[in-house]
Amino acid sequence: MQTLKVDLGERSYPIYIGEGLLSRSELFAGLIRGRQVAVVTNETVAPLYLERLLASLGGYAVTPIVLPDGEAFKNWQTLQLIFDGLLQARHDRRTTIIALGGGVVGDMAGFAAACYQRGVDFIQVPTTLLSQVDSSVGGKTGINHPLGKNMIGAFYQPLGVIIDSSTLTTLPARELSAGLAEVIKYGLICDAPFLEWLESNIDKLLALDMASLNEAIHRSCAAKARVVGADEREEGIRAILNLGHTFGHAIETHQGYGAWLHGEAVGAGTAMALEMSRRLGWIDGGVRDRAMRLLLAAGLPVEPPADMRAEDFLTHMAVDKKVQNGQLRLVLLKSLGQAVVTADFSRDVLNETLVADYRSIAQELGA
Repeated sequence: MQTLKVDLGERSYPIYIGEGLLSRSELFAGLIRGRQVAVVTNETVAPLYLERLLASLGGYAVTPIVLPDGEAFKNWQTLQLIFDGLLQARHDRRTTIIALGGGVVGDMAGFAAACYQRGVDFIQVPTTLLSQVDSSVGGKTGINHPLGKNMIGAFYQPLGVIIDSSTLTTLPARELSAGLAEVIKYGLICDAPFLEWLESNIDKLLALDMASLNEAIHRSCAAKARVVGADEREEGIRAILNLGHTFGHAIETHQGYGAWLHGEAVGAGTAMALEMSRRLGWIDGGVRDRAMRLLLAAGLPVEPPADMRAEDFLTHMAVDKKVQNGQLRLVLLKSLGQAVVTADFSRDVLNETLVADYRSIAQELGA
């Protein structure tokens, strides 16, 4: 088992990474402060891992809360199911909510924890690659709105993150690829040597080689912990973690939540951010192509939906959380391993990026 720390002063917490951690009852006992526990999961994960987690929680009064699965259910109505379960079982302010599942479960359980009786403890137990390397760390919680993704939520840190990498053995290949979009992001924005490692090990990751997966998870979480520790509430540098996300969130909102997986939309959005960085003269075509080849090797799309026009992107991007004083800001690359959050671009370059021929670029790269 490997251990990392998210350093946030009195709100600091550990990240545990390794195989078989769902069965390590001592890890949970070291984090749970009361006797009541609510395990929030979904219909897909519950049959696979709920019983294993419950066995590690012997001695606690446990309430399982099983939600419908999918991004389409990340809304107020489903959030109420968590509150219903907590109130019906009379959970008090000493309760601990455990999120067992992917990013949707983690975001919603964390938001419920932030709200229930004005704040109760929660623990993240992510079971998808995307949630293990990204959404479970950093305290972002929330739900979607029909007009914008993740627009309603709270910063609320967990007491700990327990990453059992063996849960990835049941992850569908499409979900594994989606998670790799966030892994690749770290190499692009702040760790160029990691990008080189990924290029050499992408086939092992796709083949579920556990040593390689644990290394990728550890390096991704370490990168995110550093950034979150420097900027917990995304007032500055933390926004670089959103490379490709402004374009990607526009895709998710326009297509309907769940039509594209979050990581798939981030893959295409990252390709767009790379192309815009190239058009601004900040990176050359070789850097763009290198990064896009890795996205393609991971099984990710590098072109936006064919039915999305520039106007569609601009409409949805105007609701992005990085907009300040009505001005759109984007995360772009100044160089490989160096990202910036900037509004320093012309509308013409943005429009050219939105209508670029990504299919031809992908074909030239051998896709």
